[in-house]
Amino acid sequence: MANLVLLVGGGVAAYKAVDLASRLTKAGHRVRAVLSQAAGRFVTPITFEAVTGEPALADLWQPGGGEAHIELARWADAMVMAPATADLIGQLAHGLARDAVGTVALASRGPVVLAPAMHHAMWAHPAVQENVARLQSFGYAFVGPERGRLASGEEGWGRMTEPAEIALAVEALLARRAAPGAGAGAAGASEESPLAGRGASGRPGAERGRDLAGRRVVVTAGPTQEPLDPIRFLTNRASGRMGFALAEAARDRGADVTLVTGPTALPDPPGVRVVRVRTAVEMRDAVAAAFDGCDAFVAAAAVADYRPARYSERKLKKSPEPMALELVPNPDVLQEMAERKRHQVLVGFAAETEEDVAEARAKLRRKRLDLVVLNDVTKPGAGFDVETNRVTLVSEDSAEALPIMTKREVADAIWDAVVLRLGARRTTRAER
Repeated sequence: MANLVLLVGGGVAAYKAVDLASRLTKAGHRVRAVLSQAAGRFVTPITFEAVTGEPALADLWQPGGGEAHIELARWADAMVMAPATADLIGQLAHGLARDAVGTVALASRGPVVLAPAMHHAMWAHPAVQENVARLQSFGYAFVGPERGRLASGEEGWGRMTEPAEIALAVEALLARRAAPGAGAGAAGASEESPLAGRGASGRPGAERGRDLAGRRVVVTAGPTQEPLDPIRFLTNRASGRMGFALAEAARDRGADVTLVTGPTALPDPPGVRVVRVRTAVEMRDAVAAAFDGCDAFVAAAAVADYRPARYSERKLKKSPEPMALELVPNPDVLQEMAERKRHQVLVGFAAETEEDVAEARAKLRRKRLDLVVLNDVTKPGAGFDVETNRVTLVSEDSAEALPIMTKREVADAIWDAVVLRLGARRTTRAER
């Protein structure tokens, strides 16, 4: 079990941090809370001490405090900031420390997970998005925010992810660090490498740098909708989160990114060329327009296999009689791009209800892919509507099962594999 520091920011969502502290404690971890000055307006140190059984810190100037921020940073295996307000994100991105939370966070030598919470207008502000991208490039992990009802009564992006999901993300991070070959832990990180141990696959995020600079990539995301009449359509449960995480990770690694997405509630990622489509045919056409000039194509979208054979211009009326619905196959976007493949690296996804590596490898061969990302959507913390995923990266000669990870960490692990293949081919736009 791990030593965890919970950094609590000043926002209405601070009350959820108590639940998070309780969940992590019940999971067997030692949890010590650190409250910002503003957090003390919403919750108290005594509350956290009651649910964790550990002392909480809110004032660096309390008698006998000494260098409490340094001691806590050395003690911690990992930290989670929840809620991570716009102010705290900005402080951390620019190396500022105004109170206990800021000083402890900056002194950290281990991984840090941030769970943003703020008004949707603040979250969408370019300065906040720039700060988030900056922290991601340093190796910090983000969980959320979610779209939902905010303290203002409005709906929008900025609601803090629920404590259960944040706890899953923390467990994923800890599991990855404990895996063989993972980066150095908090205690083993050196002064020269303050971000050691951060990032997916046990690799520091800073080591990746901009390893996709000069590359063009195309990513698909979300579901497709196949209309039956003006009101009804066929679709699936895909949220688009995995594809959007892939697009954002590629952007942060320097790529020129085109994201072709079906209908989702996710906002356009800054710095990414976004093409919004509805049907499988529209997605095929949008991908085809960008494919020839790209270096890699990652097909994370859940494209409908079939569409209604006939579209009714008018609403189909209810009848007591059974309705027979004729379906016809949709174009296979990935297969069609594979047939046009020249130098590109192609990655497909296989969302299954069981982990069948043999079937994933058969798909890889059938569609001339370089990699298949296999995941069993029935496993806890994997699949749809969650911030985490558990996948196996299947190639012609290997099957690497990854532990539960945030979707952003999975995205970076996928790009790690793509970068290796791009390097082996040594082909850039300038050389073609």
